[in-house]
Amino acid sequence: MPPEDVTELFASFTTLRDRAIFLLMLDGGLRPGEVLGLRVPVDVEYGRRRVHVRHRDDHPRGVRQKSRTDRVVDLHDPRTLTAVSQYVMTERPRESGSPFLFLVGGRGRRRCEPLGYQALWASFARRCARLGIRTPWTTPHALRHTHATAMWESGMRELTLQKRLGHVSPESTRIYTRVSDREVLADYEAATAVITARSSQGRTE
Repeated sequence: MPPEDVTELFASFTTLRDRAIFLLMLDGGLRPGEVLGLRVPVDVEYGRRRVHVRHRDDHPRGVRQKSRTDRVVDLHDPRTLTAVSQYVMTERPRESGSPFLFLVGGRGRRRCEPLGYQALWASFARRCARLGIRTPWTTPHALRHTHATAMWESGMRELTLQKRLGHVSPESTRIYTRVSDREVLADYEAATAVITARSSQGRTE
């Protein structure tokens, strides 16, 4: 997603829950099912600034983690786990006995139930449509893609990016190792500047 769309999207959230959910995808590269499957307190380590993504198949709304391999995802940007903590402390239904981190709020009959795919996707789509940034490929999963692309373009190695994202095959990770048009332009301009400098030097000699 373009940076300006991401900024506009996060500025529009009205609940701590939605902000925490989508920050975990944007800053941690988690899949929707991995976020919805998180449990408290076992999967969130505030002190070590990380979350544990574990393979489980017991979510009451059919949420699944795509990978069968557990992994640790470090989250050193303080905004992400701060958002999770704020949600847990002030907005998450206190009367719930559910171990799942993200629950249905409000006052309806589904209050305290674990949040499912449909609610997550609907919330994201509704907000993007309202902001005028909705496209066929603007989905919650696009935040994971945005994270992966940013990590690669900032110098993260393919092997470590593969592990962070929970990909079994390197081919899945290579989707993100294609440089963007912006990176091509930057490299082109840098190369052109070198060529121009050499040409100028040659003329002066």
